[in-house]
Amino acid sequence: MRRTALALVATLLVVPALPAPAGAAVRQPASRADDGLAVTGYALGSTPAEVVRRDADALTTVTIAAVPLSADGRSVGAPTRDMTRLRGVAARQGLRTELLLSNYSNGLGGFDERRAHRLLSSPAAIRRVAERLATLVRSGGWDGVNVDLELVREGDAGGLVRLVTALQQAMPPARTVSIDISASTSLRSYRERGYALGALGRAVDVVQLMAYDQHGPGWSGPGAVGALAWQRASVRTALTRVPASRLDLGVAGYGYLWPGEGTSRRGRTVKPGGARAMAAAAGVRPVWHATEGEWSARLPDGSTLWWADARSYRQRVTLARELGLHGLAVWRLGSADPLP
Repeated sequence: MRRTALALVATLLVVPALPAPAGAAVRQPASRADDGLAVTGYALGSTPAEVVRRDADALTTVTIAAVPLSADGRSVGAPTRDMTRLRGVAARQGLRTELLLSNYSNGLGGFDERRAHRLLSSPAAIRRVAERLATLVRSGGWDGVNVDLELVREGDAGGLVRLVTALQQAMPPARTVSIDISASTSLRSYRERGYALGALGRAVDVVQLMAYDQHGPGWSGPGAVGALAWQRASVRTALTRVPASRLDLGVAGYGYLWPGEGTSRRGRTVKPGGARAMAAAAGVRPVWHATEGEWSARLPDGSTLWWADARSYRQRVTLARELGLHGLAVWRLGSADPLP
């Protein structure tokens, strides 16, 4: 999932071997009838209902963010009224819905590494959180849980596997568990980020590879949000440990602005429509980069835009088909262009 409205900011790792949960080998999330690809759209509770209705024909699942992990890692907040409302909207469109668990902290303005550690290092906390989430899923009519814990410590990789396994065991077999992991082009980097890919791939129904934020203001100079070659390399690395039938390509539906030196602008996220409008207002013609599969524009004040749009998305659909993946996951509805 993308890191700005929640803020946006691995498998040779030795993890105790864990059997696949009962039913996991046969449980398969829905796929699009027209091309066989499942498509998940991430959404916030504030996402307008008309956006979900507009994109419904291009989706199979709406994952709604987020229920927060408590600071002590031992509890989970309840879905807001807006999240519950949007779940109902998606369900009436015939879509599956997943409830997203996050360790994002409003106080920190980012993901809280300590919250994740307090949860993942404690078997008792894992059990309590899994049972709480299972209760929320059953009582709220959700179809599953999406785990989006970020800044996981390398030493907590086993705890992350135990968490998703506990969720599988706590929920009825018809409910699904998916997990978001940050993309990388090396197994070492996946391990360092706390992802035991092989064990996770066996324990969850779907691994959603967040193949975006390759570049962004604050951590890199201007560049593609998620270039095609980088995404392909990240997926191929993940496929050495996770079956293609359980792997989704996470794609960006947004862009970034890098301010020019000495300007009053600040680095920030931009919607595709906003990026196009900024370029048009400055009299600048955007450049399509076929290799990256994204657009860019350099504004007169030296600021630089890079963004992904509907054309970018179609190329990622082609990539997912080429690699035989389970599907795609788009961050996020309401920010991205309408899905084709």
